Amino acid sequence: MKVAVADYGAGNLRSVCSAFERAGAEPVVTGDVANAPLAVIAGVGNAASAAVELERRGLADQLRERVAAGRPVFGICLGMQLFFGESEEGGSGLGLLEGEVVRLRAREVPHMGWNTLELAAPSDVLSGLDGADLYFAHSYAARTEDAVVAVAQHDGRVVAAVERGALAGVQFHPERSGGAGARILQNVLRWSSAA
Repeated sequence: MKVAVADYGAGNLRSVCSAFERAGAEPVVTGDVANAPLAVIAGVGNAASAAVELERRGLADQLRERVAAGRPVFGICLGMQLFFGESEEGGSGLGLLEGEVVRLRAREVPHMGWNTLELAAPSDVLSGLDGADLYFAHSYAARTEDAVVAVAQHDGRVVAAVERGALAGVQFHPERSGGAGARILQNVLRWSSAA
């Protein structure tokens, strides 16, 4: 399956592409995410600059149109945060889900390392992964009840994953999460094929 990884100047695209290749996909980093069976917003970086680049490169409109048409979009870490509107880190995201992105209120920021996934609702992307340990690396997180399917605990509840229709995102990094992360990416490919 072809996977279009949005090229908006964010980091870690190589590791995300390698992980999708291991899952059996054909990823390409591109400025055209309109037509592939699956579009991915990956990234580590600053929300404000990412939002500006998505708009400047025409990717924001392509992603909104995909979601409106029920075509699969998957977000990883900053990519998931960009599903929301305003961010305390600066800038406005895509406005695809209700809520905002806020700086973590925890003793240790960033939230970095392995943490346990707690499923909060049925999920195609996270099927069979309740209690799995996954790798997190972030200082900001979504504050929302919209489409939440999983949480983790880090001095309180952290939204770990969202999913609704053809839109799904995870706050953690499946490409750095070993076997559980590989299983999630395989689930993502199955989910996007069925959408």
